[in-house]
Amino acid sequence: MATTIRAICYKSKVLSNGESPLMLRITKDRKLKYVSLGVSVNPEHWDFSKNQPKAECPNRDYIELLIADKLKMYTSKIVELKATSCEYTSDSLVEQVRTKRVKLVNVEDILTKHINDLIESNRRRYAQTFTQLKVSMEKFRGHLKIPFSEIDLKWLREYELFLRKSNLAENSIGVRIRSLRVIYNVAISMDAVSSELYPFKKYKVSKLHQETSKRALSRDDVERVINYSTSDRFMRLPIDIFAFTYYCGGINFVDIAHLTKDNIVDGRLIYKRQKTKKLIKLPLQQQALALIEKYHNEESPYLFPILSPFHQTEIQKANRIHKVISNVNDRLKRIGADLGLPITLTTYVARHSQATVMKRAGVPTAIIREIMGHSSERVTQIYLDSFDNEQIDQAMKNLL
Repeated sequence: MATTIRAICYKSKVLSNGESPLMLRITKDRKLKYVSLGVSVNPEHWDFSKNQPKAECPNRDYIELLIADKLKMYTSKIVELKATSCEYTSDSLVEQVRTKRVKLVNVEDILTKHINDLIESNRRRYAQTFTQLKVSMEKFRGHLKIPFSEIDLKWLREYELFLRKSNLAENSIGVRIRSLRVIYNVAISMDAVSSELYPFKKYKVSKLHQETSKRALSRDDVERVINYSTSDRFMRLPIDIFAFTYYCGGINFVDIAHLTKDNIVDGRLIYKRQKTKKLIKLPLQQQALALIEKYHNEESPYLFPILSPFHQTEIQKANRIHKVISNVNDRLKRIGADLGLPITLTTYVARHSQATVMKRAGVPTAIIREIMGHSSERVTQIYLDSFDNEQIDQAMKNLL
């Protein structure tokens, strides 16, 4: 007797959300076997005559794709069993399909997993980029229980228009779309979508870019910031962090926060960037050493009073760093305004300024990249490791 498989709405059972579960009903030898599809619908949104969701059914596209995928899996297994003259029951059929079942993942599944993977890898700030993407896409689409195949050229253009209507800056729109491209590539690697459907072949992300406003100061203006005189003791740490950033190759605030006494070896600052995990080795200028000595505290292993032994977990550290850098940048902004600087003053300005000062002094770009710990220029990094300490030491003297 032929085996029949139908998708049904099991309306005799009502779940806590008021909906009924969707099931596959397998009939063989007059025996019925029900298999849950893992989703539910309101019976009002189900066409019982055609055994399919109605046009107004929420998540209709996803449900239809899910049903088609499950039917294909069971039909393929039946064909395989018949071709090899293997006997089977409805129970054994379900068991054999389950052992080979591949979970259908949607956009929400993969995006959530990617965010969690980044958090577990202590890349929390990068994870925030994808969290922002998730929130943005949910506002645009309503939900993300959709297959990646739905994200086509038309979808991307409509999403871009949505972002523009949300008054996002051009570069912010670019970040959202590039992050989505990353997730789409992850989905391809997980076989959640075919590479043939890749929409970014026609949709060019490179167009979403605008020139970033100037973020660098001249050496004279840097000195004005470092020598800024104030009776407010709370202004001193922001100035010193700015100075340390400048004297130490544009070291990132997050990396400064994690520095301990163990990072000082034979008069050099040796650390791994939190962002790229690249090992950085820099000479400690006298000015930088003086700042380290200024904040020396026997009761804390950290060089600066940002983190303390109290901050044990990664979440505690991340929250503390976020709080301090917000205060530091707020006070630097006030200092910059008081000095009449042409740009808003932040710790990042110190990082950008030291690179610009060295570039204007004729230091090769490749050496500057080495000092700053950039990792995006992969080809350059292949030979950057060949620069010895003497070359880097000489380059950083241009900061003084």
